[in-house]
Amino acid sequence: MSIRSDVEVLATHEGRTVGTAGHEAAKRYLLERLETIGVKPYLSQGFEAWYQSGGQDLYNFGSVLYPKEDLDDASQYETQDFCNLLAVLPGEDASLAPVLLGAHYDAVEGTPGADDNAAAVAVLLEVAGILGQERLPRSVIVAFFDAEEPPNFLSPSMGSIRCFEDQLLGPVHAAVIMDLVGHDVPIPGLGDLLFVVGLESNEGLGEVIQSCPVDPGIRIVPTLNRYVGDLSDHHVFRQNEVPYLFLSCATWQHYHQPTDTPDKLNYPKVEAIARYLARLTVEISGNPLAGAFEGYDSTDIELGFIRDSLGPVLSGMGVPRPPENRQDISQLVSMMMVQFGL
Repeated sequence: MSIRSDVEVLATHEGRTVGTAGHEAAKRYLLERLETIGVKPYLSQGFEAWYQSGGQDLYNFGSVLYPKEDLDDASQYETQDFCNLLAVLPGEDASLAPVLLGAHYDAVEGTPGADDNAAAVAVLLEVAGILGQERLPRSVIVAFFDAEEPPNFLSPSMGSIRCFEDQLLGPVHAAVIMDLVGHDVPIPGLGDLLFVVGLESNEGLGEVIQSCPVDPGIRIVPTLNRYVGDLSDHHVFRQNEVPYLFLSCATWQHYHQPTDTPDKLNYPKVEAIARYLARLTVEISGNPLAGAFEGYDSTDIELGFIRDSLGPVLSGMGVPRPPENRQDISQLVSMMMVQFGL
């Protein structure tokens, strides 16, 4: 199977909203693909990691989930079932904490969700196949999270939160999360950009990003999470001070729209991201990440990549000179977000 074919199966007009037939069909398809790839279930009961209403008594009322204690009569409301899909590629040393690669497989209501987030799901499947041929020093968890989209986003029912708090069997070495990795960045001359957020979480990740070869099909710009916020499933890892990276091409005009269809995506770019993520995972697996959480200044690393990736087009964007310090980076990010709607 190709990345494109996976996206086309997952991103249909039926959608993948939690609790719908399309969501169930996507889950069945992913289970079939995990079997064919040959990865192993992370949990003893199999790939499916079920949970109910956010790990506590939550009740659905008007598409919003409420804790039982907040309702006068909880008996009139229904609980909701969710399911993360968790696989593992065993490493050579089972005593080492695993790397976790994650992406959500649900879609916002009324959208096919090709970019959000079928592309990232397809990348995870591709990377799992690539890493299955590698000798990894530590295991790699491949996590397909449920319930990332509203009304579950950043709530107790969000799949990544439930995975971290209830389903992981031990500490995680680092987490790499993907969301919105299928499209061209809407900046003239910079469509091939991939933003790598979170390198500030651990100095070892800065080392990894500097040493890991970047695929010719993409250019990367490492940046701070504070510029974009907790837009996806990396939230729970950041909150719990786990080293993390968030890979994304930012938002675009088809974000959360019915027009988020498979034909809009740049598949050579998505394939390049998959190759890059596979190499990045191997590099992270071999780095001890021994430093303190957010214990160093990543400014110089960011400046280097900005010069390499953005340098040729900065003047055309109205930037008179390349950034030289943190203040310059902050001003550049603000300008890009306003001017190009990132």
